[in-house]
Amino acid sequence: MTSPSQPARRVGLGPFGFALRVFFRGLAAILPLALTGYLIYLGTSILRARSAAAPAGTIAPSDLRPDAHTLIRGIGVSALNPKALLFFLAILPLFVRAESPLPATLQLGVYGAIGTAFYLLLGTIARRLSRTNRAGALLNRLSGVLMILVGIAMLVEQAITIAHTV
Repeated sequence: MTSPSQPARRVGLGPFGFALRVFFRGLAAILPLALTGYLIYLGTSILRARSAAAPAGTIAPSDLRPDAHTLIRGIGVSALNPKALLFFLAILPLFVRAESPLPATLQLGVYGAIGTAFYLLLGTIARRLSRTNRAGALLNRLSGVLMILVGIAMLVEQAITIAHTV
């Protein structure tokens, strides 16, 4: 019990708060590296995998036509795909900057619009190319190479960031 002339002693969470801050700073430093490594791993896995393309003539042209059901199913699969979410988390810091004069929501909106346009174009090209086994295998290899290149670019960007902070 304290007397009215003595201020009450506060018991804070100083050491716990400090430990949490250190933990999350470490996590913020390690997570991008882990996600970058995973992206490079996915790219190399795609390059090592045997082509699983369907035999010639097994894909009916009607299966390649988009409809509302296919669109909704594709959005659902993409939204729940952990690889897509990890990829998004891995490349997000490359495009959204806290020090930018633009709000983060606007940066995310622009990034989302560009990404959507890119994937619509990529999907259209992939649908046309995937009608043959050779083109489908080439498309798989190209996506693997692109994942590796994006991963390497992210590693370089992270190394530059670390070099500037030291």
